[in-house]
Amino acid sequence: MQRIATREIIQAEIALVFAIALQFIEFQVNHGFTQVQLFILLAEVAMISVVSLSLRLRSFHDRGLHRVAAIALLILLSAANLSSLVIVLHSLITGSSLLSGLQLLASALAIFVTNIIVFALWYWEIDSPGLTRRRWSDQEKDFQFTQQDMKKEYPDWRPEFVDYLYLSITNAINFAPADTKPLTRSAKLLMSSQALISVFTLALVIAKSVSILG
Repeated sequence: MQRIATREIIQAEIALVFAIALQFIEFQVNHGFTQVQLFILLAEVAMISVVSLSLRLRSFHDRGLHRVAAIALLILLSAANLSSLVIVLHSLITGSSLLSGLQLLASALAIFVTNIIVFALWYWEIDSPGLTRRRWSDQEKDFQFTQQDMKKEYPDWRPEFVDYLYLSITNAINFAPADTKPLTRSAKLLMSSQALISVFTLALVIAKSVSILG
């Protein structure tokens, strides 16, 4: 069980590093670095360092700091990605951007992939254990996976981070889960938010692709 938990943490950390790297690229391509964007990236790196270190120290007692850092990291990633989408959409609609079509397309794709990672982390978080390693509600679970309906075939099965990543990918592309049902309002609100962001991002990608090909 400890080995599974460690594997999940490593998977989530890789996803977090990849998301931050995508934001770094997106900021660089879109605007160059402003002081605010530099602060955001440095804050994200600092918070992922605190979260990673505290998860590995068994003697770490200040779990409050760990949980605050984990939630702050998810909120900051979400807010930064959403603000990047708004800026890119505004640039496309008003035609005010000095970026080329390919640069705008690259930014939109980076936002889309980051969106998948961020919501996978949120799904893992609310369904627990997530980065905070705690349960958020009195509900036993927020999502119902197919394996959980097949007790005989999968008696000891439980979802891991990769399962939430798959859920996030299918929701981002299909605007609906492939085989996993949201059970709580929190899960439904998160999935609805991700679907809306994906719609706007994909619309931007398609519109810009048509423009470039035209």
